[in-house]
Amino acid sequence: MGKVFNPDSLKSLLSLRKLGIRLGAIGLAVLLWLFVVSENEYSMVVDIPIEARNLPARHALKKEVPDVAKVRLRGRGRSLFKTVILKKFIPDFKLVLDLVRISEEYEFILNDYFERYPQKVVIPSTFDVNYVEVIYPSSVHISLDEYKEKVVSVSPDVIIRAAPGYTLVGPANILPESVKIAGSWDIVENISQVYTEADTVINATNNVSVVLTLKTVRGQLIEYIPKTVSFTQDIQSISERIINEIPVRILNERENLQAFVSPQTVALTVVGGTDYIANLKPDDISITVDFNVWNSQQQFYDVQIQAPADVIEWMDLSPQSVELVVTKRVG
Repeated sequence: MGKVFNPDSLKSLLSLRKLGIRLGAIGLAVLLWLFVVSENEYSMVVDIPIEARNLPARHALKKEVPDVAKVRLRGRGRSLFKTVILKKFIPDFKLVLDLVRISEEYEFILNDYFERYPQKVVIPSTFDVNYVEVIYPSSVHISLDEYKEKVVSVSPDVIIRAAPGYTLVGPANILPESVKIAGSWDIVENISQVYTEADTVINATNNVSVVLTLKTVRGQLIEYIPKTVSFTQDIQSISERIINEIPVRILNERENLQAFVSPQTVALTVVGGTDYIANLKPDDISITVDFNVWNSQQQFYDVQIQAPADVIEWMDLSPQSVELVVTKRVG
């Protein structure tokens, strides 16, 4: 026979769990308080930034240097506590790797290096803690290459979707269209274009204008000049307009024959961005009839229509076909 669920038992269990959490928090607070006020010395492993400086002229790093190292420090409880809390806000708290004498490749054995050059362990005296050793990484490999600069095109990673009743007009505008990249010769030489960080604009009803950051590739130490580009895209409400007197042209005319169309112009309705179609001229739309399809037994012919890319659609062509009148060329 199954056990009967008892709501009181569940409440008791929850109460015990809450009590355990509270006791744990109190215990942690007491330990932290004892640690902070204690005059005893302790050791603690903390993350300290690594800075590679004095890069030789006309050289660049081929690989990234680790951002931080895990370092054992020793000091009184309150000093270590202060270090953990404040070190991220102090720029002069770091391990320095001096690259001035490196030509191409070098392996820094960190504990040996900082034992030989203790001044490269930069810890402000106000922290009152002592460096003991580097726990991780044990070494840092430095690989240098010839410095190279190059101008490459920018490819925006942007998705723009217009709201219902609106449309994108014209290509997006990127300023600048190209940027200078600089860094290791091997890396820069193989880059032909750079990309922006991804961005998306949904249900756009106004012109889009954003500043995009160039996308960095992890492991590739490339400098961008500039680091950002501006991206603009024209957004317009959709409307329609009748365009009259669009000339009809004849393609593939023959030297011995003279051809005419009747009527010489047609009209149609275009759909697109309001400001864009308002500025369209009859000559912006290509209306043609191909003389190669001419047959002396046929009088009327369909025309071919080519509208600009930003015209969403065209309709209501008038007339639907034109007459092709052909005579022999005189003289």
